[in-house]
Formats: sequence, structure tokens, C-alpha cells
Amino acid sequence: MHDFPLPEAVEAEIREKAAKLETYYDGIVRCRVTVAAPVGHHHRGGSYTVRIDLTVPGTELVVNRQENEELSIAIREAFDAMQRQLEDYARHQRGSVKAHEATPRARVSKLFRTDGYGFLETPDGREIYFHSNSVVAPGFSLLEIGTEVRFSEEQGSKGPQASTVSISGKSRS
Repeated sequence: MHDFPLPEAVEAEIREKAAKLETYYDGIVRCRVTVAAPVGHHHRGGSYTVRIDLTVPGTELVVNRQENEELSIAIREAFDAMQRQLEDYARHQRGSVKAHEATPRARVSKLFRTDGYGFLETPDGREIYFHSNSVVAPGFSLLEIGTEVRFSEEQGSKGPQASTVSISGKSRS
């Protein structure tokens, strides 16, 4: 890739989009946009590459290698990606990032292999039903009583059930 002179209209579009980023976070320290053209872009075509380096208090946000054969599309996609990063950063700074709950863990307590279901026992002693179709690869056939699993819980017609079960640890004997 080689540098090339940008038309004034493209430079103006980049400046406008960079200024608009301040509506998502007003503490931007520095914004640097690099546009590169494909080698021999006058003859063969190829993808333009846009990179944005944005310095904000405490970190630098980078959008690297947004590529498209249309320069305006590459620019738009790069700024859209930076906007998403900047919005995430601003939410984090405000403390409004949702804390993800830990995936629940349990042990297989009952297994009815021929019928294709079983039960999990949670650390707090609850019993959760699961069906063989809810077990992700490597699958139901590898489960044994005592196998530690992670699961997602939902309310079934007859009570709590595990909708996704995955092996998380070693079996205990």
C-alpha cells in the first residue's frame, strides 16, 4: 500500500466524521486517520485501507484495516467501528457497563442415558432437568454421574431446566 493525495472533499468528509465522534465522548485527546490506497490503484483497483487511532484518557482506541474497494465505504465503516468502540468506552467510563453473571456450574446427579435425559445438582442443592439435546459437543454420551458442567437455566413447563449444558471439568469418581 502506498500513500496518495486525498481529494479535498474526502478530507472534509474525514474531518466531519472525526468531529462527530466528539458527540459520543467529549474527552477525545487526539484523532489520527490514515488512508492507504492499494498498490497501483490507478491501474488494477483493490481495497483502500482506513485506520483510526483515537487517544482518550487512559487508553488508545484503534480501528485497523477497514478495507473496501470504495474509499467512501471504507471511511464510513472505519468511523462506524470507531463510534461503537467510543460508545463502549464512554459507557465504561460512566460505570454503566453491565457486569456479566458467572455461568452457573453444577454436577450431573442423575443420568437416564437410554431415555436421553438427566438432572444436575447445583452447589445450593437445587435439581435441574436437562435433555440430551441440550448438551453441547462433545455430547451427552460423555457425561457421567459427578461430571462438572456449566449450564444456562430457563423455566420449563415442569420447572427449571438447563437449556445449554457443557462439560467444564473432570469427572469425579
